[in-house]
Amino acid sequence: MIKSMTGYGSAKGSSGSTQITIEVKSVNNRYLDCTIKIPRVFISLEEPLKTTVHKHISRGKVDIFVSLDTSGTDDIEIKVNHPLAKSYIEALKEIACRNEINSDIHVTDLTRYPDILQATKREINSEEFFNDLNLVLADAMSDFNIMRVQEGAKLCKDILERLDCLEKLTAMAEEISPRTVAEYRTKLETRMNEVLQSTGIEEAKILAEAAIFADRVAISEELVRLQSHISQLREMCICAEPVGRKIDFIVQELNREANTIGSKGNDPEMSKVVVEMKSEIEKIREQAQNIE
Repeated sequence: MIKSMTGYGSAKGSSGSTQITIEVKSVNNRYLDCTIKIPRVFISLEEPLKTTVHKHISRGKVDIFVSLDTSGTDDIEIKVNHPLAKSYIEALKEIACRNEINSDIHVTDLTRYPDILQATKREINSEEFFNDLNLVLADAMSDFNIMRVQEGAKLCKDILERLDCLEKLTAMAEEISPRTVAEYRTKLETRMNEVLQSTGIEEAKILAEAAIFADRVAISEELVRLQSHISQLREMCICAEPVGRKIDFIVQELNREANTIGSKGNDPEMSKVVVEMKSEIEKIREQAQNIE
């Protein structure tokens, strides 16, 4: 089933005590353009995460937002500089002894001195964190793809309806074409009679002129190609692979055939059919812009 290029998905998870939230949004784009917004401290993970994205989508402008909540973590570690604390104690005792002061050193007193206590952030296992983050991203992409498939089904339904209409118009053009040649022959014979003011016109001349006209306005080849392109589009609509660019190309070919039919036919009824054809083809083209 075809997928839309537009979609949204999200997922939540955790790595240790860090809560992870990932949102995925995409809009139409000619190629794949992926942007990952992640806290700067983890910017080195951006490219590896894009590898996961490439496995799920091949076309579109994708924005991925990674939010990390560390408010509930205990990743702050307090370290005591024991050698420095010992030096401070010995220095205080020496001051007390030399100045005959009673030494009463309390732990709280030592904490006032610089560098006795040091608050540091525990190191994160980068590989483990990336694996957890990547799992959440994969879940978000799966949720994102569910919406894209749903949107793709709607696009497919609309395109198939347009193709049904286009097929009917093709049959109408096929029916009108021989009638156009017959009408041309009648008009030609009438005009020649008026000019020559005689009914003794050679049938061979009429047939030759009508044959030349019939060859010039023949649209059988264009109709065959139209039918072929319609069949190809039907097959693409149920294809699991990305087919947006292929559909766009086939739509261009449909438009080319419709233009050729329009240029060959000078019949008002045929012109009306061609206008309706081009209208349906344009609607298919607009929908194709949304397909991956």
